[in-house]
Amino acid sequence: MEEEEAKRIAEMGKPILGEHPKLEVIIEESYEFKSTVDKLIKKTNLALVVGTHSWRDQFMEAITVSAAGDEDEDETGEERLPSCFDYVMHFLTVFWKVLFACVPPTGYCNGWACFVVSILIIGMLTAIIGDLASHFGCTIGLKDSVTAVVFVAFGTSVPDTFASKAAAVQDVHADASIGNVTGSNAVNVFLGIGLAWSVAAIYWASQGEEFHVSAGTLAFSVTLFTIFAFVCISVLLYRRRPHLGGELGGPKGCRLATTLLFVSLWLLYILFATLEAYCYIKGF
Repeated sequence: MEEEEAKRIAEMGKPILGEHPKLEVIIEESYEFKSTVDKLIKKTNLALVVGTHSWRDQFMEAITVSAAGDEDEDETGEERLPSCFDYVMHFLTVFWKVLFACVPPTGYCNGWACFVVSILIIGMLTAIIGDLASHFGCTIGLKDSVTAVVFVAFGTSVPDTFASKAAAVQDVHADASIGNVTGSNAVNVFLGIGLAWSVAAIYWASQGEEFHVSAGTLAFSVTLFTIFAFVCISVLLYRRRPHLGGELGGPKGCRLATTLLFVSLWLLYILFATLEAYCYIKGF
């Protein structure tokens, strides 16, 4: 009897079909959800892979006025329209946009064509900016050292600034933007000065003469720059604390304070370098 009762209870515990043995599931596509997912995928792909695969896309992007900012949509989820400021900035920069749209897309030759042509165009623009700054300084009577630290350095560093800003926006960390600035300055010093001096030294050696370069205000400028660089590095190390938001970003007060400090150091560098060049203060 106990075995039969156990079997009966076991049979009652087995799953059985109910009154409705079939179930029909209808899945309808949500266009709103699909649109949101597509936009998120597009933004993610742009953050991971920056570039285009055709000249047509580059020129269309260059001549199209787009809303400035990191987000293409407002709080209501609708696409933002370009503002008056966006139109003004577009017409001021459309020449440079179209010029750099001539660079081969990143899809060609695994990106090497884009890299080589970009380097060549940046080199030509840097040479033009350097000559224009030199002529401008000569016209208004500025010394070459002052022209170099004020106009040449500023003009050639503007592309680095925008590149670092783009790297900071597209990367979750500050490594890309800081690395871009460091690498750019390393190329300027090691390749720009080293290559130019090597060519000059080889030329004068082939002529049977020695190549002499007067240091001028270089020692004072490099020492001043090194001191300010240590201050900047100390600030970046201090900003790595979690409550400050890291090297970039963080609370608005920290961002403004860091920006003002770095801009003040740049202005102080220009001031001291100019005073030393005109012998108002004694250098080394």
